[in-house]
Amino acid sequence: MANVNVKFNNKDYLLSCDDGQEEDLKKLTKFLDKKYSDLKTKLGNLGENKLLLITAIQVIDEYFDLKKRVLSQKNNFENLSSKFKEMKSLAIDYKEVKDTEISKLNTDLDKLKKMVEESQSLYESMLDKTTKSIEEIIKNTESRTKVQ
Repeated sequence: MANVNVKFNNKDYLLSCDDGQEEDLKKLTKFLDKKYSDLKTKLGNLGENKLLLITAIQVIDEYFDLKKRVLSQKNNFENLSSKFKEMKSLAIDYKEVKDTEISKLNTDLDKLKKMVEESQSLYESMLDKTTKSIEEIIKNTESRTKVQ
C-alpha cells in the first residue's frame, strides 16, 4: 500500500491506496475539492458536513446520469448490432436464393444448348436425307427421260 498526501478544503490528509494508484487518488481528490469549493462559493458556508453531503450527492448524481447514458448507448449499440445481424442474415439468405436461381438458370441453359445441338443435328440429318431423296428423284427422272 502507498501513502499519499492530499489537500481537501484547505486541509492536508494522509490517505492510503494501492501501489501505482497515487496519481489517480490525487486527481480524484482535486476534482472533489473543486466541486466542494464551487458549492461553498455558490451556497455559502452551510457547514462542512452539509457541504460534503451535497458534494457527494452531486458527484453521485453525475455518476448515475453518466451510467444511465452509458446504458442507453449500450442498448443502442445492442440494437444496432441486432439489426446488423438481421441484415447480414437477410443478405446471406438473398445470396443463397440467387445462387440457387443462377444454378437453375445454368442448368436450364445447358439443357437449352443440348436441345439446340440435338435440333441442329436432327436438322442436318433431315437435310441430308432430303438432299439424297431429291438427288434420287432427279436421277430417276433423268433415267426415265433417257428411256423414253
